[in-house]
Amino acid sequence: MQETLFYLRVGHLLTYSMSDSNTTDFINPSTFILLGIPGLEAAHVWISIPFCTMYVIAVLGNSTILFMVKTEPSLHGPMYYFLCMLTVTDLGLSTSMLPKMLSIFWFNSKEISFSACLTQMYFIHCFSVIESGILVAMALDRYVAICHPLRYSTILTNPVVAKIGMTMVLRGGMLTLPYPFLARQWQYCRTNIIPQPYCAHIAVVNLACDDTRISSYYGIFVLFSVTGLDLNFIAMSYTQILRAICSLPTKDARIKTFRTCSSHLFATLACYIPGLFISLMNRFGQNVPMHFHVLISNMYLMMPPMLNPIIYGVRTKQIRGRLLQLFTHSGA
Repeated sequence: MQETLFYLRVGHLLTYSMSDSNTTDFINPSTFILLGIPGLEAAHVWISIPFCTMYVIAVLGNSTILFMVKTEPSLHGPMYYFLCMLTVTDLGLSTSMLPKMLSIFWFNSKEISFSACLTQMYFIHCFSVIESGILVAMALDRYVAICHPLRYSTILTNPVVAKIGMTMVLRGGMLTLPYPFLARQWQYCRTNIIPQPYCAHIAVVNLACDDTRISSYYGIFVLFSVTGLDLNFIAMSYTQILRAICSLPTKDARIKTFRTCSSHLFATLACYIPGLFISLMNRFGQNVPMHFHVLISNMYLMMPPMLNPIIYGVRTKQIRGRLLQLFTHSGA
């Protein structure tokens, strides 16, 4: 029997056939087996090189952003506070999956306990939802800055920024909390083999022999209530932003104003566009080998944590200037 299910971020369409895995006679195993990239086990060491590189770039890049914002008083503002929230979320997301993934590639350490699997599942999905929410908060920041510049400092005060950030964290934590609890209640009596290098919700639920429709329906609910609402809010914000930009009197003013939100726009596209591509690939690419689906999906998860510090480092004048100062002083 073959099932096709949705989920946010990790939530591309995941197609998995139970007949593709070896089955054993057991009930509720204490451990799961993560296969890594099925069909490419012989190349795991080589596959680990780009993933390790992406992880190192993500850790160094996001840590640098946090350091610069903390040490540079001119960066103490709402836009950069939201950027710090995004970098912390990216660090959490990449660290939730990459260390275990690399241990599979390097040391063939495929076993993961049931509790550890559910914990990893929770944090991967939680950070994914939080990141989507932070991008919405950053869209709000750009909307206020461009459409209501005179009221910017009075609307987005430090307490308001903190409350927005806390709201997004609580939303992510509460919405994804049912996933491990639902997964824990199912009976697992077919196989303990997960054809991925990490514990995604749908990959685990697919191993259950119970009726897991409630997990599937809740995953679809999260997909549409989070991704759908967030994208609509971002789209509405940029509609108003573009109207305000088009009303400016000169071309130079329009270009200069648009550049102030270009970093956030690129970060948003880097987050959502690859996910749309993967969803389409999984929907219409039934003849694509499974290992290609898994490989591309894992690359997609690591792209935003790696790209976001690069995007903001290159596109944001204040961060770029501060970064050049750090390298200049260190080289002097």
